[in-house]
Amino acid sequence: MPVPKRRTSKRVKNQRRAHDALTTPQWSSCAHCGETVLPHRACSKCGYYRGRAALKIAES
Repeated sequence: MPVPKRRTSKRVKNQRRAHDALTTPQWSSCAHCGETVLPHRACSKCGYYRGRAALKIAES
């Protein structure tokens, strides 16, 4: 089993991990009701997705 010849320095380790940070989700607004929704998902308030009713939401 190969073993590293030299210890990985903090600088090299941190540069390698520079792209591992989590990003916040990009919210958009529903075209039907204006509620904020995640992209590529039906609106949980009105049930519309891409201008069409995708879910049946009971009105109360």
